[in-house]
Order: sequence, then structure tokens, then C-alpha cells
Amino acid sequence: MKTVKEKQILVGADFAGFPLKEAVVEHLRKKGWTITDIGVKSADEENPEMFHRIGLKAGAMITEKEFERALLFCGTGMGIHIAASKCPGVHAGVVESVPAALRAITGNGVNVLAMGAFYVAPQMGKDIADAYLGAELGTGYEWWPNFYEFHKLAIDELNAFDYEKFRENGFEVKRMGDFPLKLMDK
Repeated sequence: MKTVKEKQILVGADFAGFPLKEAVVEHLRKKGWTITDIGVKSADEENPEMFHRIGLKAGAMITEKEFERALLFCGTGMGIHIAASKCPGVHAGVVESVPAALRAITGNGVNVLAMGAFYVAPQMGKDIADAYLGAELGTGYEWWPNFYEFHKLAIDELNAFDYEKFRENGFEVKRMGDFPLKLMDK
């Protein structure tokens, strides 16, 4: 698997997300990242691939453990993230700010982060990518008792989720355990 620790990242964009993707990729390359780009590669590309197809391909590459994480771009970030989320084990999120990007990874373990070029300026996209790629589940919350364990349990239960079993169980999640967590100030 190509990992963040090895500075390997999967990226993909449709025609609308292309300009933001290009700005973020240029920034990451300058910082030593190796980029695998599975989306639109030119503003002049004829018949560019549609957002959902790029999202599904990226999601599959996460599911198949070819990559640990991906950055995806479309006009809103919504469509490409919905498509990627169709693949098992993909936890995708759309963000438009650095705090949201940090929480997406530190609290929710997002392995596919999407941005919308209609809403995220290039510099913000670079800052979002840096925040997302510079953190992991629980990072920065070591002071909060059970923060990591609570959120890791949620990810594990989501990865094990089977809708038919959920329905058979009266729409109750099969619990893998519990960790108490309450809101705290640092």
C-alpha cells in the first residue's frame, strides 16, 4: 500500500475540479510528494471523465489497499465524494476549511478527502491538503481521554456494517464495544 508516511497520495479531479487539483498537486510535489493522478490531466482534454467515474475508481483503489488516502476534486466536492463512498471501507468527506480537514482525519479517519473548486480557493486547498496529510486519527487529541479509542471503534463498526444484518437486528448496530466520551475543553 502506498502510504502518507511514504509521501504517496492518490489524486483525481473532473473538469470542474481540475484547476484546484493542479494548484494542490504543484504544491505537494514541491514538498516531495509522489502523486498518482487518475483524473482529468488537462484543461483541454476532450471528453473528460465524469466525476462519479473518477470517484468510483479512487474509492476502489482505497478499497483494494493500493493507497492509504486520496484527495479528490470536482465542482462542489459532493459528487466525487458520494461516488468514492460507494466502495467498501471508504470513509470520504468534503471539506472547505483547515479545521474541517483536521477533524475529518483526526476524529473521523477520512481516507478520501474531497474539495470543491467552486468554493475552495487555491491557497485554501493547499492548506487543507497540508493539514489533512499531516495528521492521523487522534492526532492532537492525546489529552482527551478515550478520543482515539472512541473514534476508532466507530470506524471499525462502520467498516463491519452490513445493511441486511442491521435490518435483521431491528436497525440496531451490532456493537463491538464502547468507550465513554464527553465533550471537554483542552
